[in-house]
Amino acid sequence: MIRLGKWMNPWRIFLSLLFLAVQTVGMLAMPTITANIIDYGVAQGDIDYIVRSGIIMLLFTLLTIGSAILNVYFSAKESQGLGHKIRQRIYSMVTYFTNEELDRFGTSTLITRTTNDVMQIQFVMMMVLRTMVLAPFLMIGAGIMAFTREPQLAFVFLITMPLLFVLLYIILRLTSPIFKSMQKKTDRLNKVFREGLTGIRVIRAFNKDEYEKERFDEANWDFAATSIKAFTRMSFMMPSMVFVASITNIMITWFGAQLISVGDMQVGNLVAFMTYASQILIGVMMVSMVLFFLPRGQVAAFRILEVLDTANIIVDPEKPIKLDDTKEVSLSFEGVNYRYPGAEKLALEDISFTLRKGERLAVIGGTGSGKSTLSNLIPRLYDIEAGSIKVNGIDIRDVKQGDLRQIIGFAPQKAVLFSGTIRDNMRYGKEEATDEEIWHALEVAQGKDFVSDLPDGLDSRVEHGGGNFSGGQRQRLSIARALVTDADILVFDDSFSALDFKTDARLREALKPETKDVAVVIIAQRISTVLDADQIIVLDKGQIVGKGTHNELKESNVVYQEIMDSQMKGEDI
Repeated sequence: MIRLGKWMNPWRIFLSLLFLAVQTVGMLAMPTITANIIDYGVAQGDIDYIVRSGIIMLLFTLLTIGSAILNVYFSAKESQGLGHKIRQRIYSMVTYFTNEELDRFGTSTLITRTTNDVMQIQFVMMMVLRTMVLAPFLMIGAGIMAFTREPQLAFVFLITMPLLFVLLYIILRLTSPIFKSMQKKTDRLNKVFREGLTGIRVIRAFNKDEYEKERFDEANWDFAATSIKAFTRMSFMMPSMVFVASITNIMITWFGAQLISVGDMQVGNLVAFMTYASQILIGVMMVSMVLFFLPRGQVAAFRILEVLDTANIIVDPEKPIKLDDTKEVSLSFEGVNYRYPGAEKLALEDISFTLRKGERLAVIGGTGSGKSTLSNLIPRLYDIEAGSIKVNGIDIRDVKQGDLRQIIGFAPQKAVLFSGTIRDNMRYGKEEATDEEIWHALEVAQGKDFVSDLPDGLDSRVEHGGGNFSGGQRQRLSIARALVTDADILVFDDSFSALDFKTDARLREALKPETKDVAVVIIAQRISTVLDADQIIVLDKGQIVGKGTHNELKESNVVYQEIMDSQMKGEDI
């Protein structure tokens, strides 16, 4: 947690501690004023003294309340500000994570760390700024004041305080490990819940509702049972506190009464001493409360730092080369090898090709042949193991990722849409895109008709993930979004798979005049999608087993022939 302190605001902490000190002074002054009222005002019947002291007491009360409010304000502002900075930092880190780093943590735990763990840090920070600092001030101040008022009764604390510390230590020792385990239980609960929500259609299709309910109930009860166990043990804190406080008060009253009876002590001092004793006990309890929650905060801080300390595998070069817009647009793979982390075999091996402006490259192959992997290498979503990928003659590892992706329009295999409007999604890659440009892109992507039929047109609402559109509609919107960017290189990663043959053909025909100055890469599984490509690459088990036009491959390439026969049933194409 100390490492997270670098994001804290020292001025807010200073003001919080300043008002905390004023609050403590006010709390410590009240018992002394009360004792003086009893000993000098009530005992001597001095009404004026009682009134004056009462006014002073009122002023100290207002000062204590005001300083407490300001302390809470600055403490809350600092703890919430720290949480805001941590969440912001985590989100910035995660957006640059590769699939390897995302898989290492998992989506559910990243969400938990960004929400629940950060909230734990905020809660502990608030308690530290309020309670952990107040308690020592209060304990030391009350101890000094109590000893000053009546040193003869100070021995009571030597008996009761060790007893209280022993009881709290035992409770803390039994409770802390359980609180630590609750964070992992939270992860598991979120994971099961998220899987159930995202896979609801599959669950219903396979009639596994009861199975998933039981799985969730198991994780839910595991978390609940752990929480019950932790808070049950923690519940012994208050009885322990009351027990020690009762013993302390009995001893103070017993020995104080004896001192009063022989004239060695005044009644007001007894009242003040008991109040200071209560403040000391409250201070101990405050520290104990923080110590109970501190382990959870430490675990949360460790989990957060684990994310923040994860180095990005793909980084920008120290001296990036600028992509020259005046150069001829080109994309080339030269002996590219790629291996997934931990895999024994290469996912792609010795991939080489060159694509120039106005040309269309199609990549086809069976499931698992490496088509999508190849497409993800172009915008550098993965880093290659050997060889080089060049854009406009420059190795993509020598340019900034942002500059590289600025000239690439990407339509992923899974059409991902974001909550908002259609217009918002279309402008995702080009904020200044006009409505005219958007409608034109939709027309090329064969999506203009269905968008026009919507009541609000471009202002029509897009739900999370585009759930209010069909698969084909989502793909057409995704393709249109890529076209809006006016990119030099367009990559369509199996983006036509949900389209019927007629729409697919119309879309490819409409693309031709739009991409005469653009290099186009089309990843596909259907022969009909790659028919008119200038160059077709056939992948099999991560290797290029064929390269040429449709007619050339149709005559000479066995793998291409097998794909064609399986799809076209021997028809002449």
